[in-house]
Amino acid sequence: MDIDAEMEATLERLPPQAGAVRAAVAELVRNREFTYPLSVLPLIVHAVETGAPEPAVSLAVPESVRGALSAEIVKCWIVAAEGQLSDLCGDAATATRDSVATAYRGKSGAPFSMVTAMAAELAGVEKERVELWRDFGDVFGILWQMFNDQEDILSGRNEDLLNGTVTYLLACALDTSASRSTERILRLHADARNSRDARAELIDTLLAPAVLGRYQDDMDEFRGVAHRILDELGGYEPYLSVMRNLVDESSRMLLRADLAREVIVG
Repeated sequence: MDIDAEMEATLERLPPQAGAVRAAVAELVRNREFTYPLSVLPLIVHAVETGAPEPAVSLAVPESVRGALSAEIVKCWIVAAEGQLSDLCGDAATATRDSVATAYRGKSGAPFSMVTAMAAELAGVEKERVELWRDFGDVFGILWQMFNDQEDILSGRNEDLLNGTVTYLLACALDTSASRSTERILRLHADARNSRDARAELIDTLLAPAVLGRYQDDMDEFRGVAHRILDELGGYEPYLSVMRNLVDESSRMLLRADLAREVIVG
């Protein structure tokens, strides 16, 4: 609530000629839909380091860290743009779990590592800890993207299938299939853009026990990396516990093989 109040107050301070900007940002904030309040992530980082989350709310920063924070923004958007382009141009025929994870590190890991590193900079910690927070944000971004991929199927939106996106779950299906099955999966993936039946059949394939088992094993491994980084960082335990919980909630296995017939295919 404090974050929302801070943003509203900031919008009110915009001059009259910025009415279009005020309206656009207000609409964006009003319509954002997150399963978990990811806007608090940098505040938790700051609180782990200092015991106080509130200074991370600031929208203008001291001269001593302004250059470092500006550099983080530039670095993030170069890597994130590369990740998004890799995602858009992804070729299912050559996709592997490693190649998809690399794309996820760009399009999702880069923004998360940016905000965690920036929060650590604001907390005034040494460079080594900033880099550890960057590593944490990187792996947290992968976990969140995997979580988001699951919700896309469970919600029935199926935007990934409609867009032909090469997801980590698809890579798991390709990795666990024989050559003839691989050809079938690639055909279904191509047809799913325009065929409801192909989407339904592909979802059925993606929710096979062997595929979900590989997916969960890898998600557990990414979660383990995130927890090991937090263990190495240490910090103020009440807030560290909040961060550990956020990791666990973001890496839950939501998909099950018996959901295949229950998912609404749009």
